[in-house]
Amino acid sequence: MPTPALFDPDLLAQRRARAARIGGADFLQEAVADEIAERLQEVNRSFQAPAIVGPKAALWQARLCLPGATLADDSETLALAPAAHDLVVHALALHWANDPVGQLVQCRRALRPDGLLLAVLFGGETLTELRQALAAAEVATLGGLSPRVAPMGEIRDLGGLLQRAGFAMPVADSRRFDVSYAGAVELMRDLRAMGETNVLCERLRRPMRREMLARAAAAYAAAAGRPDGRVRATFEVIVLTGWAPAPDQPKPLRPGSATTRLEAALRDAGDPKSR
Repeated sequence: MPTPALFDPDLLAQRRARAARIGGADFLQEAVADEIAERLQEVNRSFQAPAIVGPKAALWQARLCLPGATLADDSETLALAPAAHDLVVHALALHWANDPVGQLVQCRRALRPDGLLLAVLFGGETLTELRQALAAAEVATLGGLSPRVAPMGEIRDLGGLLQRAGFAMPVADSRRFDVSYAGAVELMRDLRAMGETNVLCERLRRPMRREMLARAAAAYAAAAGRPDGRVRATFEVIVLTGWAPAPDQPKPLRPGSATTRLEAALRDAGDPKSR
């Protein structure tokens, strides 16, 4: 029996189309893409056949300086040819996948032996302030809870996805981005412009009451207010790094024995002379 879908892909496409019409909220995509560009500079390798997966693939292509990259939507079946790429960047979209392991398996199959995957997605601390404020307001207003913010995976669980998908030398790490807003309403407006609003299949099908919105905004300001009168919004970005298996790759160390930083591991794994 198939596992019920967590997200509504048709609604996600509609929300992304609406976000494209609104525009003006790509700052987080740009900041994260710039972070990945710095990581790629640490890899001693020139990628000749890269691919970028995600709704903002063209933006990432420009920020990563990969003019010849293949661009693909993060649809259920990725439009990537088998063993065609030496780099695949899954760009800030995997958190919306109903089958994230399937997405990663397709990325591995699209890589040549010893090709690099960088899968970037939002992690469990993302929007934690909004999640708590909405929960408190909904309990006070409606007497119960409904799914309003998508669940995000924890870094330990997400790292395990790489192993399940068959990647060698898997690494998962996180980077936190703190963004300030005038209030919760402004944050929610920005999430709409980002295309990152609620598309859970089990979501409520009616608009939020004004009373609940006001309670949520007040709870948000009380819990995450800053001295300047603005509020904090947390975005945790998880980066999953893995290599398509190849015979001459370094063997992984036993658990707990690692002494090398991620940047050095990327650099050494990308340098054939270091093997």
